[in-house]
Amino acid sequence: MNILFAASEAIPYAASGGLGDVIGSLPKALAERGHSCAVVIPLYKSISEELREEMEFVASITVDVSWRKQYCGIFKVKRNGIVYYFIDNKYYFNRDGMYGFYDDCERFVFFARAVLEMLKYTGFMPDIISCNDWQTALIPAYYKLYYRYQQGYDKLKTAFTIHNIEYQGRYGMEVLGELMGIPPYNAGLLEYDGCVNMLKGAIETADKVVTVSPQYAKELLDPWYGHGLDRLLVQKQDKIVGILNGIDVNVYNPETDSDIACNYSKGDITGKTICRKALAAELKLVENDEPIIGIVTRFVKHKGIDLIRCVFEQIVNMGAKFAILGSGERIYEDFFIEMSRRYPDRVAVATEFNPVLARKIYAGSDMFIMPSMSEPCGLAQLISMRYGTIPIVRETGGLRDSIKDSGDGEGNGFTFSTYNAHDMLYTIKRGIEGYSNTEGWNILVKRAMECDNSWGKSANEYIRLYKSILK
Repeated sequence: MNILFAASEAIPYAASGGLGDVIGSLPKALAERGHSCAVVIPLYKSISEELREEMEFVASITVDVSWRKQYCGIFKVKRNGIVYYFIDNKYYFNRDGMYGFYDDCERFVFFARAVLEMLKYTGFMPDIISCNDWQTALIPAYYKLYYRYQQGYDKLKTAFTIHNIEYQGRYGMEVLGELMGIPPYNAGLLEYDGCVNMLKGAIETADKVVTVSPQYAKELLDPWYGHGLDRLLVQKQDKIVGILNGIDVNVYNPETDSDIACNYSKGDITGKTICRKALAAELKLVENDEPIIGIVTRFVKHKGIDLIRCVFEQIVNMGAKFAILGSGERIYEDFFIEMSRRYPDRVAVATEFNPVLARKIYAGSDMFIMPSMSEPCGLAQLISMRYGTIPIVRETGGLRDSIKDSGDGEGNGFTFSTYNAHDMLYTIKRGIEGYSNTEGWNILVKRAMECDNSWGKSANEYIRLYKSILK
Protein backbone atom coordinates (compact mmCIF):
# COMPACT_ATOMS: atom_id res chain seq x y z
CA MET A 1 0.00 0.00 0.00
CA ASN A 2 0.93 3.63 -0.49
CA ILE A 3 0.16 5.55 2.71
CA LEU A 4 0.41 9.31 3.20
CA PHE A 5 0.41 10.61 6.77
CA ALA A 6 -0.88 14.17 6.96
CA ALA A 7 -0.16 15.92 10.25
CA SER A 8 0.80 19.25 11.76
CA GLU A 9 4.04 17.90 13.26
CA ALA A 10 6.53 15.05 12.97
CA ILE A 11 9.83 14.31 14.67
CA PRO A 12 12.58 15.29 13.85
CA TYR A 13 11.23 18.36 12.05
CA ALA A 14 8.59 19.74 14.40
CA ALA A 15 7.01 18.46 17.60
CA SER A 16 5.12 19.81 20.58
CA GLY A 17 3.82 16.55 22.03
CA GLY A 18 2.91 12.94 21.39
CA LEU A 19 1.59 13.56 17.86
CA GLY A 20 5.09 14.40 16.63
CA ASP A 21 6.43 11.19 18.16
CA VAL A 22 3.74 9.06 16.51
CA ILE A 23 4.15 10.57 13.04
CA GLY A 24 7.92 10.27 13.42
CA SER A 25 7.80 6.55 14.18
CA LEU A 26 4.64 4.82 12.89
CA PRO A 27 5.45 5.34 9.17
CA LYS A 28 8.88 3.75 9.73
CA ALA A 29 7.24 0.70 11.32
CA LEU A 30 4.89 0.35 8.33
CA ALA A 31 7.73 0.82 5.85
CA GLU A 32 9.66 -1.98 7.56
CA ARG A 33 6.68 -4.20 6.72
CA GLY A 34 6.91 -3.48 3.01
CA HIS A 35 4.59 -0.50 2.56
CA SER A 36 5.45 2.81 0.86
CA CYS A 37 4.96 5.63 3.36
CA ALA A 38 5.21 9.39 3.11
CA VAL A 39 4.57 12.22 5.55
CA VAL A 40 3.42 15.78 4.87
CA ILE A 41 3.68 18.64 7.36
CA PRO A 42 3.91 22.44 7.12
CA LEU A 43 7.34 23.99 6.55
CA TYR A 44 7.60 25.83 9.85
CA LYS A 45 10.09 28.57 10.62
CA SER A 46 11.44 26.46 13.49
CA ILE A 47 12.80 23.76 11.16
CA SER A 48 16.56 24.22 11.29
CA GLU A 49 18.71 25.33 8.39
CA GLU A 50 20.64 22.07 8.67
CA LEU A 51 17.46 20.08 7.99
CA ARG A 52 16.33 22.51 5.27
CA GLU A 53 19.56 22.02 3.34
CA GLU A 54 18.60 18.38 2.74
CA MET A 55 15.29 19.33 1.12
CA GLU A 56 14.61 19.19 -2.60
CA PHE A 57 12.25 21.61 -4.35
CA VAL A 58 9.33 19.82 -6.03
CA ALA A 59 6.92 22.43 -7.34
CA SER A 60 5.37 25.85 -6.87
CA ILE A 61 1.56 25.88 -7.15
CA THR A 62 -1.45 27.92 -6.10
CA VAL A 63 -4.06 26.70 -3.62
CA ASP A 64 -7.63 27.94 -3.24
CA VAL A 65 -8.54 29.31 0.19
CA SER A 66 -12.16 30.16 -0.57
CA TRP A 67 -11.96 33.10 -3.02
CA ARG A 68 -8.20 33.58 -2.51
CA LYS A 69 -5.41 31.93 -4.46
CA GLN A 70 -2.37 31.39 -2.27
CA TYR A 71 1.20 30.42 -3.11
CA CYS A 72 2.22 26.91 -2.07
CA GLY A 73 5.75 25.59 -2.31
CA ILE A 74 6.33 21.83 -2.13
CA PHE A 75 9.61 20.43 -0.85
CA LYS A 76 10.67 16.90 -0.03
CA VAL A 77 13.41 14.84 1.57
CA LYS A 78 13.92 11.11 2.06
CA ARG A 79 14.91 10.07 5.57
CA ASN A 80 15.08 6.54 7.02
CA GLY A 81 13.13 5.16 4.07
CA ILE A 82 10.30 7.70 4.44
CA VAL A 83 9.62 10.58 2.06
CA TYR A 84 8.74 13.77 3.93
CA TYR A 85 6.88 16.51 2.07
CA PHE A 86 6.75 20.09 3.32
CA ILE A 87 4.10 22.68 2.49
CA ASP A 88 5.64 26.13 2.26
CA ASN A 89 3.86 29.45 2.63
CA LYS A 90 5.76 32.17 4.46
CA TYR A 91 2.64 34.07 5.49
CA TYR A 92 1.05 31.06 7.19
CA PHE A 93 4.03 29.14 8.56
CA ASN A 94 7.03 31.46 8.87
CA ARG A 95 6.16 32.29 12.49
CA ASP A 96 7.52 31.68 15.96
CA GLY A 97 5.46 28.69 17.05
CA MET A 98 3.13 26.23 15.38
CA TYR A 99 -0.27 26.97 16.94
CA GLY A 100 -2.17 29.57 18.89
CA PHE A 101 -2.52 32.27 16.24
CA TYR A 102 -5.67 34.29 15.50
CA ASP A 103 -5.85 32.82 11.99
CA ASP A 104 -5.18 29.14 12.75
CA CYS A 105 -8.40 28.26 10.97
CA GLU A 106 -7.22 29.84 7.72
CA ARG A 107 -3.72 28.38 8.09
CA PHE A 108 -4.94 24.81 8.31
CA VAL A 109 -7.69 25.27 5.72
CA PHE A 110 -4.82 26.16 3.40
CA PHE A 111 -2.80 23.16 4.58
CA ALA A 112 -5.69 20.73 3.99
CA ARG A 113 -6.27 21.95 0.43
CA ALA A 114 -2.52 21.99 -0.24
CA VAL A 115 -2.14 18.32 0.79
CA LEU A 116 -4.78 17.25 -1.73
CA GLU A 117 -3.49 19.56 -4.48
CA MET A 118 0.14 18.49 -4.10
CA LEU A 119 -0.68 14.91 -5.09
CA LYS A 120 -0.85 16.06 -8.72
CA TYR A 121 2.83 17.06 -8.59
CA THR A 122 4.63 14.64 -6.26
CA GLY A 123 4.39 11.40 -8.25
CA PHE A 124 3.16 9.71 -5.07
CA MET A 125 -0.56 8.90 -5.16
CA PRO A 126 -1.53 7.22 -1.90
CA ASP A 127 -4.10 4.49 -1.45
CA ILE A 128 -4.79 5.90 2.02
CA ILE A 129 -4.38 9.38 3.48
CA SER A 130 -4.05 8.96 7.24
CA CYS A 131 -5.04 12.30 8.79
CA ASN A 132 -4.33 13.35 12.35
CA ASP A 133 -6.16 15.75 14.69
CA TRP A 134 -8.14 18.86 13.83
CA GLN A 135 -5.37 20.52 11.78
CA THR A 136 -5.92 17.92 9.03
CA ALA A 137 -9.60 17.22 9.67
CA LEU A 138 -10.71 19.07 6.54
CA ILE A 139 -8.81 16.70 4.23
CA PRO A 140 -11.51 13.96 4.29
CA ALA A 141 -14.23 16.61 3.94
CA TYR A 142 -12.57 18.35 1.00
CA TYR A 143 -11.89 14.99 -0.62
CA LYS A 144 -15.55 14.03 -0.43
CA LEU A 145 -16.74 17.44 -1.68
CA TYR A 146 -14.25 18.28 -4.43
CA TYR A 147 -11.74 15.54 -5.24
CA ARG A 148 -13.23 12.06 -5.24
CA TYR A 149 -14.44 12.34 -8.84
CA GLN A 150 -11.24 13.92 -10.18
CA GLN A 151 -9.03 11.81 -12.40
CA GLY A 152 -6.49 9.86 -10.34
CA TYR A 153 -8.26 10.49 -7.04
CA ASP A 154 -11.15 8.07 -7.46
CA LYS A 155 -9.61 5.16 -5.50
CA LEU A 156 -8.18 7.19 -2.65
CA LYS A 157 -9.45 6.45 0.90
CA THR A 158 -9.11 8.38 4.13
CA ALA A 159 -8.60 7.50 7.79
CA PHE A 160 -8.72 10.03 10.59
CA THR A 161 -6.98 9.63 13.95
CA ILE A 162 -8.13 11.46 17.08
CA HIS A 163 -5.12 12.00 19.33
CA ASN A 164 -6.95 14.33 21.71
CA ILE A 165 -10.63 15.17 21.31
CA GLU A 166 -10.35 18.33 23.42
CA TYR A 167 -8.99 20.17 20.38
CA GLN A 168 -11.70 20.17 17.72
CA GLY A 169 -11.15 23.19 15.45
CA ARG A 170 -14.32 25.05 16.41
CA TYR A 171 -15.14 28.36 14.73
CA GLY A 172 -18.09 30.55 13.86
CA MET A 173 -20.29 29.56 10.93
CA GLU A 174 -19.00 32.51 8.90
CA VAL A 175 -15.73 30.68 8.15
CA LEU A 176 -17.56 28.17 5.93
CA GLY A 177 -17.81 30.57 3.02
CA GLU A 178 -15.17 33.14 3.90
CA LEU A 179 -12.27 30.72 4.51
CA MET A 180 -13.27 27.19 3.60
CA GLY A 181 -15.17 27.82 0.38
CA ILE A 182 -17.91 25.39 1.37
CA PRO A 183 -21.41 26.35 0.19
CA PRO A 184 -24.35 26.60 2.63
CA TYR A 185 -26.00 23.44 1.28
CA ASN A 186 -22.97 21.43 2.48
CA ALA A 187 -22.82 23.13 5.87
CA GLY A 188 -24.26 20.06 7.59
CA LEU A 189 -20.97 18.21 7.13
CA LEU A 190 -19.24 20.53 9.59
CA GLU A 191 -21.98 22.24 11.60
CA TYR A 192 -22.26 21.06 15.20
CA ASP A 193 -23.97 22.82 18.08
CA GLY A 194 -24.28 26.00 16.07
CA CYS A 195 -20.66 26.34 14.96
CA VAL A 196 -18.17 24.87 12.52
CA ASN A 197 -16.42 21.85 14.03
CA MET A 198 -13.59 20.47 11.92
CA LEU A 199 -13.40 17.23 13.90
CA LYS A 200 -17.08 16.67 13.17
CA GLY A 201 -16.39 17.01 9.46
CA ALA A 202 -13.66 14.36 9.62
CA ILE A 203 -15.81 11.96 11.65
CA GLU A 204 -18.60 12.34 9.09
CA THR A 205 -16.50 11.93 5.96
CA ALA A 206 -13.47 9.72 6.75
CA ASP A 207 -13.74 6.03 5.91
CA LYS A 208 -12.53 5.07 9.39
CA VAL A 209 -11.95 6.97 12.63
CA VAL A 210 -9.06 5.80 14.80
CA THR A 211 -8.38 6.56 18.45
CA VAL A 212 -4.96 6.00 19.99
CA SER A 213 -6.06 3.30 22.44
CA PRO A 214 -8.98 0.83 22.62
CA GLN A 215 -10.12 2.18 25.99
CA TYR A 216 -10.20 5.75 24.65
CA ALA A 217 -12.46 4.58 21.82
CA LYS A 218 -14.96 3.41 24.45
CA GLU A 219 -14.56 6.47 26.66
CA LEU A 220 -15.31 8.91 23.84
CA LEU A 221 -18.88 7.62 23.75
CA ASP A 222 -19.31 8.99 27.30
CA PRO A 223 -20.15 12.69 27.84
CA TRP A 224 -17.46 12.87 30.55
CA TYR A 225 -14.75 12.25 27.95
CA GLY A 226 -16.37 13.22 24.65
CA HIS A 227 -16.16 17.02 25.03
CA GLY A 228 -19.50 17.46 23.33
CA LEU A 229 -18.87 15.09 20.42
CA ASP A 230 -20.10 11.97 22.24
CA ARG A 231 -23.56 12.23 20.63
CA LEU A 232 -22.02 12.11 17.15
CA LEU A 233 -19.54 9.38 18.06
CA VAL A 234 -22.31 7.15 19.40
CA GLN A 235 -24.00 7.44 15.99
CA LYS A 236 -20.73 6.71 14.16
CA GLN A 237 -19.29 4.08 16.51
CA ASP A 238 -19.37 1.42 13.79
CA LYS A 239 -16.50 3.22 12.05
CA ILE A 240 -14.39 3.83 15.20
CA VAL A 241 -11.34 1.66 15.93
CA GLY A 242 -8.96 1.93 18.90
CA ILE A 243 -5.27 1.09 18.33
CA LEU A 244 -2.75 1.63 21.12
CA ASN A 245 0.26 3.75 20.20
CA GLY A 246 3.77 2.38 20.43
CA ILE A 247 7.17 4.00 20.82
CA ASP A 248 10.33 3.83 18.74
CA VAL A 249 12.36 1.39 20.84
CA ASN A 250 15.54 2.32 18.97
CA VAL A 251 15.18 5.96 19.93
CA TYR A 252 14.21 5.15 23.52
CA ASN A 253 16.78 2.53 24.40
CA PRO A 254 18.65 2.46 27.73
CA GLU A 255 21.28 0.19 26.18
CA THR A 256 22.39 2.84 23.65
CA ASP A 257 21.04 6.18 24.94
CA SER A 258 23.95 8.65 24.97
CA ASP A 259 22.05 11.19 27.10
CA ILE A 260 21.99 9.06 30.26
CA ALA A 261 24.82 8.55 32.75
CA CYS A 262 25.20 4.79 32.22
CA ASN A 263 23.69 2.33 29.77
CA TYR A 264 21.90 -0.75 31.05
CA SER A 265 19.48 -3.46 29.93
CA LYS A 266 16.78 -5.71 31.30
CA GLY A 267 19.44 -8.39 31.69
CA ASP A 268 21.69 -6.14 33.76
CA ILE A 269 20.02 -3.17 35.48
CA THR A 270 23.01 -2.12 37.61
CA GLY A 271 23.51 0.94 35.37
CA LYS A 272 20.15 2.28 36.49
CA THR A 273 21.56 2.85 39.99
CA ILE A 274 24.31 4.99 38.45
CA CYS A 275 21.70 6.95 36.47
CA ARG A 276 19.73 7.47 39.67
CA LYS A 277 22.74 8.86 41.53
CA ALA A 278 23.68 11.09 38.58
CA LEU A 279 20.15 12.51 38.38
CA ALA A 280 20.09 13.23 42.12
CA ALA A 281 23.48 14.96 41.89
CA GLU A 282 22.48 17.05 38.86
CA LEU A 283 19.20 18.17 40.42
CA LYS A 284 20.75 18.63 43.88
CA LEU A 285 18.43 16.09 45.51
CA VAL A 286 19.50 14.42 48.74
CA GLU A 287 21.22 11.14 47.93
CA ASN A 288 19.75 8.38 50.07
CA ASP A 289 17.80 5.15 49.66
CA GLU A 290 14.41 6.84 49.30
CA PRO A 291 12.74 6.68 45.86
CA ILE A 292 12.73 9.38 43.20
CA ILE A 293 9.37 9.99 41.53
CA GLY A 294 9.59 11.42 38.01
CA ILE A 295 7.08 13.72 36.32
CA VAL A 296 7.48 14.75 32.67
CA THR A 297 4.28 16.37 31.45
CA ARG A 298 2.36 19.46 30.44
CA PHE A 299 1.04 21.31 33.47
CA VAL A 300 -2.65 21.26 32.56
CA LYS A 301 -5.71 20.11 34.45
CA HIS A 302 -6.49 16.96 32.46
CA LYS A 303 -3.03 15.59 33.31
CA GLY A 304 -4.16 15.23 36.94
CA ILE A 305 -1.93 17.97 38.33
CA ASP A 306 -4.72 18.95 40.73
CA LEU A 307 -4.45 15.55 42.42
CA ILE A 308 -0.70 15.87 42.81
CA ARG A 309 -1.05 19.39 44.18
CA CYS A 310 -3.64 18.29 46.73
CA VAL A 311 -1.42 15.72 48.49
CA PHE A 312 2.06 16.73 47.32
CA GLU A 313 3.51 17.49 50.74
CA GLN A 314 2.10 14.26 52.15
CA ILE A 315 3.97 12.34 49.43
CA VAL A 316 7.19 14.18 50.28
CA ASN A 317 6.69 13.40 53.95
CA MET A 318 6.29 9.70 53.10
CA GLY A 319 9.92 9.74 51.96
CA ALA A 320 9.67 10.48 48.24
CA LYS A 321 11.77 12.87 46.19
CA PHE A 322 10.58 14.50 42.96
CA ALA A 323 12.25 15.19 39.60
CA ILE A 324 9.75 17.34 37.68
CA LEU A 325 9.98 18.61 34.10
CA GLY A 326 7.23 20.45 32.27
CA SER A 327 5.45 23.69 31.58
CA GLY A 328 1.92 24.90 31.13
CA GLU A 329 -0.62 26.77 33.22
CA ARG A 330 0.95 29.37 35.46
CA ILE A 331 -0.88 28.21 38.59
CA TYR A 332 0.78 24.80 38.38
CA GLU A 333 4.21 26.12 37.47
CA ASP A 334 4.11 28.47 40.47
CA PHE A 335 3.02 25.63 42.76
CA PHE A 336 5.89 23.32 41.81
CA ILE A 337 8.41 26.17 42.01
CA GLU A 338 7.15 26.97 45.52
CA MET A 339 7.51 23.31 46.52
CA SER A 340 11.08 23.24 45.24
CA ARG A 341 11.88 26.27 47.40
CA ARG A 342 10.21 24.72 50.42
CA TYR A 343 11.92 21.33 49.95
CA PRO A 344 15.12 22.19 48.01
CA ASP A 345 16.80 18.81 48.62
CA ARG A 346 13.66 16.75 47.86
CA VAL A 347 11.95 18.56 44.97
CA ALA A 348 13.61 19.69 41.72
CA VAL A 349 11.60 21.49 39.02
CA ALA A 350 12.47 22.61 35.49
CA THR A 351 9.71 24.54 33.70
CA GLU A 352 11.02 24.15 30.17
CA PHE A 353 11.15 21.85 27.16
CA ASN A 354 14.31 19.82 27.69
CA PRO A 355 14.39 16.41 25.95
CA VAL A 356 17.84 15.53 27.34
CA LEU A 357 16.72 16.11 30.92
CA ALA A 358 13.56 14.11 30.16
CA ARG A 359 15.71 11.09 29.23
CA LYS A 360 17.69 11.48 32.45
CA ILE A 361 14.45 11.55 34.48
CA TYR A 362 13.11 8.47 32.71
CA ALA A 363 16.34 6.60 33.43
CA GLY A 364 17.15 7.95 36.90
CA SER A 365 13.73 7.89 38.56
CA ASP A 366 12.35 4.88 40.39
CA MET A 367 8.67 5.64 39.73
CA PHE A 368 6.81 7.78 37.22
CA ILE A 369 3.44 9.29 38.05
CA MET A 370 0.58 9.94 35.57
CA PRO A 371 -2.72 10.52 37.43
CA SER A 372 -4.52 11.82 34.35
CA MET A 373 -8.15 12.88 34.32
CA SER A 374 -8.11 11.63 30.72
CA GLU A 375 -5.29 10.20 28.62
CA PRO A 376 -5.98 9.18 25.00
CA CYS A 377 -2.90 6.98 24.95
CA GLY A 378 0.07 8.42 26.77
CA LEU A 379 3.64 7.77 25.68
CA ALA A 380 5.44 8.70 28.89
CA GLN A 381 4.36 5.55 30.72
CA LEU A 382 5.62 3.44 27.79
CA ILE A 383 8.96 5.26 27.75
CA SER A 384 9.35 5.02 31.53
CA MET A 385 8.85 1.24 31.41
CA ARG A 386 11.44 1.02 28.65
CA TYR A 387 13.89 2.60 31.12
CA GLY A 388 12.79 0.42 34.04
CA THR A 389 10.93 3.18 35.86
CA ILE A 390 7.65 1.94 37.32
CA PRO A 391 4.50 3.85 36.29
CA ILE A 392 1.85 4.91 38.81
CA VAL A 393 -1.26 5.75 36.77
CA ARG A 394 -4.97 6.29 36.88
CA GLU A 395 -6.94 3.71 34.93
CA THR A 396 -8.09 5.75 31.95
CA GLY A 397 -7.55 5.60 28.18
CA GLY A 398 -4.21 4.21 27.08
CA LEU A 399 -2.97 4.10 30.67
CA ARG A 400 -5.55 1.44 31.43
CA ASP A 401 -4.65 -0.47 28.26
CA SER A 402 -0.89 -0.47 28.91
CA ILE A 403 -0.43 -0.62 32.71
CA LYS A 404 -1.65 -3.46 34.93
CA ASP A 405 -1.40 -3.30 38.72
CA SER A 406 1.40 -5.39 40.18
CA GLY A 407 -0.63 -6.34 43.25
CA ASP A 408 -1.26 -9.73 41.67
CA GLY A 409 2.46 -10.36 41.21
CA GLU A 410 2.18 -10.14 37.42
CA GLY A 411 1.54 -6.46 36.63
CA ASN A 412 3.95 -3.79 35.40
CA GLY A 413 2.99 -0.81 37.59
CA PHE A 414 0.61 0.59 40.17
CA THR A 415 -2.90 1.78 39.28
CA PHE A 416 -5.96 3.42 40.81
CA SER A 417 -9.37 3.94 39.21
CA THR A 418 -11.18 6.85 40.88
CA TYR A 419 -10.11 10.41 40.11
CA ASN A 420 -9.36 11.09 43.75
CA ALA A 421 -6.21 12.48 45.37
CA HIS A 422 -6.26 10.10 48.33
CA ASP A 423 -6.75 7.04 46.14
CA MET A 424 -3.65 8.22 44.28
CA LEU A 425 -1.84 8.81 47.60
CA TYR A 426 -2.61 5.27 48.75
CA THR A 427 -1.32 3.88 45.45
CA ILE A 428 1.91 5.88 45.77
CA LYS A 429 2.26 4.56 49.33
CA ARG A 430 1.98 1.01 47.94
CA GLY A 431 4.71 1.86 45.47
CA ILE A 432 7.02 3.25 48.15
CA GLU A 433 6.45 0.16 50.31
CA GLY A 434 7.19 -2.06 47.32
CA TYR A 435 10.39 -0.12 46.64
CA SER A 436 11.68 -0.99 50.12
CA ASN A 437 11.79 -4.66 49.07
CA THR A 438 14.87 -4.50 46.84
CA GLU A 439 14.62 -8.04 45.48
CA GLY A 440 10.92 -7.77 44.65
CA TRP A 441 11.39 -4.30 43.16
CA ASN A 442 14.13 -5.47 40.81
CA ILE A 443 11.83 -8.24 39.59
CA LEU A 444 9.15 -5.61 38.88
CA VAL A 445 11.68 -3.39 37.06
CA LYS A 446 12.74 -6.26 34.78
CA ARG A 447 9.10 -7.19 34.17
CA ALA A 448 8.33 -3.62 33.09
CA MET A 449 11.36 -3.54 30.80
CA GLU A 450 10.27 -6.80 29.18
CA CYS A 451 6.93 -5.29 28.06
CA ASP A 452 6.81 -4.94 24.28
CA ASN A 453 5.76 -1.33 23.68
CA SER A 454 7.25 -1.15 20.18
CA TRP A 455 5.20 -0.29 17.12
CA GLY A 456 5.29 -3.93 16.01
CA LYS A 457 1.84 -5.06 17.17
CA SER A 458 0.19 -1.68 16.57
CA ALA A 459 1.66 -1.37 13.07
CA ASN A 460 0.12 -4.71 12.14
CA GLU A 461 -3.24 -3.49 13.43
CA TYR A 462 -2.95 -0.34 11.29
CA ILE A 463 -2.14 -2.49 8.25
CA ARG A 464 -5.23 -4.62 8.85
CA LEU A 465 -7.31 -1.46 9.26
CA TYR A 466 -6.03 0.10 6.04
CA LYS A 467 -6.58 -3.10 4.08
CA SER A 468 -10.16 -3.32 5.39
CA ILE A 469 -10.78 0.24 4.17
CA LEU A 470 -9.42 -0.55 0.71
CA LYS A 471 -11.66 -3.61 0.45
